[in-house]
Amino acid sequence: MPQTVCPAAGTMFTPSGFSPHLASTCSEADPVIEDEGGPQEARGPGACLAEGPPITSASLDTLIQHLVPTTDYYPEKAYVFTFLLSARLFISPPELLARLCETCIKQQQLDQSPLDMAKVRKFGPKILQLLTEWTETFPTDFREEKMVGLFKDIIHRIAPCDEAYWKTLSQVLQTLNQKLAAIAQGEECIVKVNASSVSSISDKLVAFKTKSPPIQKEMLSICNDPYTLAQQLTYIELVRRGGGRIGREAGQKKKTTNLEAYVRWFNRLCYLVATEICMPAKKKQRAQVIEFFIDVARECFNIGNFNSLMAIISGMNMSPVSRLKKTWGKAKTAKFFILEHQMDPTGNFYNYRTALRGAAHRSQTANSNREKIVIPFFSLLIKDIYFLNEGCANRLPNGHVHFAKFVELARQVGEFMTWKQMECPFETDRSILHYLHTAPIFSEDGLYLASYESESPENQVEKDRWKALR
Repeated sequence: MPQTVCPAAGTMFTPSGFSPHLASTCSEADPVIEDEGGPQEARGPGACLAEGPPITSASLDTLIQHLVPTTDYYPEKAYVFTFLLSARLFISPPELLARLCETCIKQQQLDQSPLDMAKVRKFGPKILQLLTEWTETFPTDFREEKMVGLFKDIIHRIAPCDEAYWKTLSQVLQTLNQKLAAIAQGEECIVKVNASSVSSISDKLVAFKTKSPPIQKEMLSICNDPYTLAQQLTYIELVRRGGGRIGREAGQKKKTTNLEAYVRWFNRLCYLVATEICMPAKKKQRAQVIEFFIDVARECFNIGNFNSLMAIISGMNMSPVSRLKKTWGKAKTAKFFILEHQMDPTGNFYNYRTALRGAAHRSQTANSNREKIVIPFFSLLIKDIYFLNEGCANRLPNGHVHFAKFVELARQVGEFMTWKQMECPFETDRSILHYLHTAPIFSEDGLYLASYESESPENQVEKDRWKALR
């Protein structure tokens, strides 16, 4: 069925990969990293990571210290991603970068003259690598001029040791600006597509109040090849994911524009499928449309596009469609029931999660770009992340950051970010894409009315509803 951004407050849900121990507070026996005063380079901020148990909890100051590179230490890539992702819940990116730079300046004595050239030459590549990773992984943090200013300032302090740092900085900023421009373009495209979709829906609702909607085209006249349509659906999914962001920034209003765009696209595809099935006047034509979308759904499954697959199945399971018993009796539905089984919500979507793991494994070992595509059922992914975030406290009773929670959060978000970097290997068909984005779709009432006109109401409830709609 159509989706919403946030799950209902009373819904019970256990996300995949959720570790039950994360919900409890750390006991004295739990491995934690204790704060032992100010930063000391001699000990090495990575000592606990390399020599001790995994970090379960620590103070924010200690976690920031573990992010700071030195002449002989660089944080693990997984730690950098996990902390940069989660730290924004406690401190804004500009504040974090300011503290990072301040600590580096003090530890490396970058505010003194003359500089210890030998020491700075060892430190320079590490701080440059860390900031480069930051711009690559979370480029939108650098939309703020303060972030870029801090980046330039720290490079300005180490540049006397090697002028090549300026060249590297210029290259990093050029790449960053290209990414930000691409993200902005993607966001503008989403806004335009959503506006055109809303317009087409509104116009159709007005027309439907007075007479049957004068829809002149249907999907089969635009595309009658299931594999081609599945490719175009996959293209849309990949393009929409390219500019997507999951998360919120501390102290700022929630940024859910991209999440809402995902949900709107899912709902639009649901209603489009239902509209295409309910629209034909003849039972045989409706059965052909059902069989066509079953084949499209199967191709989406084979590609690894689970989001479009679920949207198609949801559209076919909408009440105005599922009640068309005579139509379904004409269609060959064996493949549909197999696909329904794959996306069955039983056991917290056990079958789907198994198939998703299979697609993820195929993606890791594939040589062809077409076999590397993984598009998860997005609403379920968001619910997993939502319940992990809401089900576990960000801080423990002692005030420490519950870092074990954010390791799991980073695993799920990081996996999605890896999948969304995949470029679509399929050629685009503008006529199909235009139809998918702009074709008029029925409202729920419109679907029921079209359904009742195709197959008469069977009980009093349906008869009363039909009378009210007419």
